[in-house]
Amino acid sequence: MNEKILFAVLLLAPVVGFLFNGFRWKSKNYMIAGSVATGAAGISFLSALLLVSKLFGEGAPKSVSAGFFDWILVGGLQVGASFVIDHISALMVLVVTGVGTLIHLFSVGYMSHDERPSKYFAYLNLFLFNMLLLILGDNLLLMFVGWEGVGLSSYLLIGFWFSDKEKAAAGMKAFVTNRIGDAGFLLGIFTLFFLLGTVNFSEIIAKVAGMSVETGWTGPLTLAGLFLFVGAAGKSAQIPLYVWLPDAMAGPTPVSALIHAATMVTAGVYMIVRLSPMFVLAPNALLIVAIVGAATAVMAATIGLAQFDIKKVLAYSTVSQLGFMFLACGVGAFGAAMFHLITHAFFKALMFLGSGSVIHAMHEEQDIRKMGGLKKYLPITHATFFVGWIAIIGIPPFAGFFSKDEILWFAFSSPLGGFPLWFAGVVGAACTAFYMTRLMALTFWAKPRFDEKHTHPHEAGPSMAIPLIILAVLSAVGGFMGIPHVIGEILPGHPGNWLEHWLEGSIAKPEGFGHGSKVMEWALMGISVSVASLSALTAYNFYVVDPERPAKFVASLPKLHNLIYNKYFVDEIYFAKIINPIVGGSRALWAFVDVNFIDRGTFIVGDFVKGIGSTARTLQNGNLQQYAMYIAIAVAAIFLYLLEAPKRLLEIFGG
Repeated sequence: MNEKILFAVLLLAPVVGFLFNGFRWKSKNYMIAGSVATGAAGISFLSALLLVSKLFGEGAPKSVSAGFFDWILVGGLQVGASFVIDHISALMVLVVTGVGTLIHLFSVGYMSHDERPSKYFAYLNLFLFNMLLLILGDNLLLMFVGWEGVGLSSYLLIGFWFSDKEKAAAGMKAFVTNRIGDAGFLLGIFTLFFLLGTVNFSEIIAKVAGMSVETGWTGPLTLAGLFLFVGAAGKSAQIPLYVWLPDAMAGPTPVSALIHAATMVTAGVYMIVRLSPMFVLAPNALLIVAIVGAATAVMAATIGLAQFDIKKVLAYSTVSQLGFMFLACGVGAFGAAMFHLITHAFFKALMFLGSGSVIHAMHEEQDIRKMGGLKKYLPITHATFFVGWIAIIGIPPFAGFFSKDEILWFAFSSPLGGFPLWFAGVVGAACTAFYMTRLMALTFWAKPRFDEKHTHPHEAGPSMAIPLIILAVLSAVGGFMGIPHVIGEILPGHPGNWLEHWLEGSIAKPEGFGHGSKVMEWALMGISVSVASLSALTAYNFYVVDPERPAKFVASLPKLHNLIYNKYFVDEIYFAKIINPIVGGSRALWAFVDVNFIDRGTFIVGDFVKGIGSTARTLQNGNLQQYAMYIAIAVAAIFLYLLEAPKRLLEIFGG
């Protein structure tokens, strides 16, 4: 099939779903709404498969593209509505449409009792369309349109239950926080355009190829990289712009899986990987990326240790795992970042949907302190969640082990890495193993802490179970696409690192970047697996074997626990130091300028105009005698003027 037709189908299928459900948004028939939306997402996935298949085989092209029309033609800025699938975007488009289709399917059962399913599925399709624009656009401006589109769509989905003030506020918080990051993204685009005269990805990469590495902090590529990273930090929830993502759990649980596992939050990582040839020329910018990523990974992981809302635990886990991806980018391991992006999409989407199954079974209860013993009631959910747990804590041979350990290895061995970054990653991994085991224990393994006679938790229908099973399989085997060389050498058939081979030539590598000592790689791998295992066993002992111990431990460190439980009071600090002063200053400015000058000036002008109007109104009062007097006065004035006119003409012309 023609590439242009496939691109059109890929992009427009979710638009059709959005319009169909949008025009019938008051309909409560969830089956029709869900079937159309899921079908639209599935059609996009099939179109993506057909396009990506063109990149395989002997002599296959490095990319498949299609241009539809000239979009912006202003002076030197020439931007077309053109789309491309190459070896980088191919991975993203398959993850987004594939996992997105499974989440749409899960939503059919999950939203069956909602009052506005058509509206929900319309928003879901709109989000998918904007995410595809972000991924497939062949230039920064088209990416930015999708970037803003997913921001709008996420606002609509997070605040879907807007009648609840807290949920509406969460949507607004996500929208405003992302706008701060987007301002940095725009500055990065402007900087690159002024420097290179183009916003097209292929042209940017071609033009920076001949440039030298910048060693200072004020070079144009360094500044562009830092500005772009601000945008990435907003969209991908990194310090200091991460605060929106945990609150975004206010939306329906499938929204959390779609936005915060597989799609929107990975946009910043994808953007940096796509521009890796530029970033490797700005090592100082990459240093900031690595430091912020490592700090975010540790900070979010520690917060996850003390949360009790099942979705909040997963939310902070997402922030932490995104920190790992940025750590990989910062040390120049762009392939490892993409690898973890893919595996994380599998196991985190699985766990978010699994949490949705738990919440659905527990009649909307989200506090894990009020659960326990659900393994007996939810066998499918437990089994699939178990696979996600093993994957995320990094136990071989599940997906998270391969991608996480590759990041830790390059954080240690890369010329842009080092021991501090590796150690931060290990601490984050240890915390991850503890809080995810704690989540499993309090939800599924420990004694029930709810009224079993009246709650009656049970498994949901096939529309919710099938996506869980598929994602569990992917979480189990997905890591084999990137088997490290040191492991591949000892396996039968010596399987290579398929993902590394696939991305070869599409991503850049810093000078001196390589695999290093095999002995050291094995040693560090053993350390990370041992630390994760020990941390998980400790959590199991705390919450299953000796459930009284956590309370005693918290009592011994009340101040530290209070600090972590309250998320380091970051939101409170933002309100006290940033938001409230801005609001107060704005009110003072309004009172001084608007009231004293604008309103008062408007009042004076208004009185003047009103006075003129009142005077003019007296001329038309309906009194015929007064009208006759006005006419007589006017005739007399004209007559006098005419008598004087000849005299003035003679004076003018000297007659």
